Amino acid sequence: MIEGIIVTTLVKGGVYALLALGFALIFGVARVLNLAHTAFYMVAAYGIYTFADVMGLNPILSIALSIIVTTGLGLLSYTLFIDRVREHEVTVMLITLALAMVLQEVMLIAFGGHYRSAPAFVSGYWELLGVKVAYQNLLIFGGAIVVLVAIWALLSKTRLGIAIRATAQDTEIANLMGINVPQILFAVMGIATALAAVAGVLVAPTLVLEPHMLWTPFVMIMAIIVLGGLGSIKGSVIGAFILALVEVLVVFLLPTGAFLKGAAALLVMVIVLVVRPEGLFGIAFEEERL
Repeated sequence: MIEGIIVTTLVKGGVYALLALGFALIFGVARVLNLAHTAFYMVAAYGIYTFADVMGLNPILSIALSIIVTTGLGLLSYTLFIDRVREHEVTVMLITLALAMVLQEVMLIAFGGHYRSAPAFVSGYWELLGVKVAYQNLLIFGGAIVVLVAIWALLSKTRLGIAIRATAQDTEIANLMGINVPQILFAVMGIATALAAVAGVLVAPTLVLEPHMLWTPFVMIMAIIVLGGLGSIKGSVIGAFILALVEVLVVFLLPTGAFLKGAAALLVMVIVLVVRPEGLFGIAFEEERL
């Protein structure tokens, strides 16, 4: 049982970490609460179904097209709706929530209310620690780790990463230092949307696709972000694995755990916030945030 808990937590935590990291990044740099974040995850999942199953394209091309189309949609949404009202946080929240609902309805019109399934990229399983682990789950975890390491390298080792961190710390000073802040915010939105798209394409073959699939991860990502500390990159990743572990433990140990896993994760978040209201790594927007 322990081996199964560990493996399942790693897979689920990797997906949550990708989603939470993108949400934390766009908030940490642009101060944008993008409530449509998991809607792009849904769009990418449907993209895999469309390109691989409906159009019959090979998996690699399907993954690339799905991520590119979803990222482009995110950038278009930012340019048309978010950027011009970015400084009005409540307005941004309302616009992005409306955008999420519009994307949900578009999926409903395009694909109907029927359950869909995307084809698996790989088949078979590997026996690890006595547990049969599907190659698809190994692909999910491996892909998530590679992307998380790539984002860490981007933020800490590249000029773009330095510019992103400088903008996150103080937009006005970054602008005075010659950093093109609007371009940085545009790039960050692209990175955040791409992270949601990667999460969507990785897990699509393991999910039942339907137009309301964005709301379950939406609630969990909100809990992870609050638990880890709003805008904290480190907190979002650690919080993702903490709440993934809580979910898995509830499912494995309780007879009705499948129905209680969301409530248990939220309860952990509430308990932590009672003790530490700013979250595990919550800080007042400074270098450690990124």
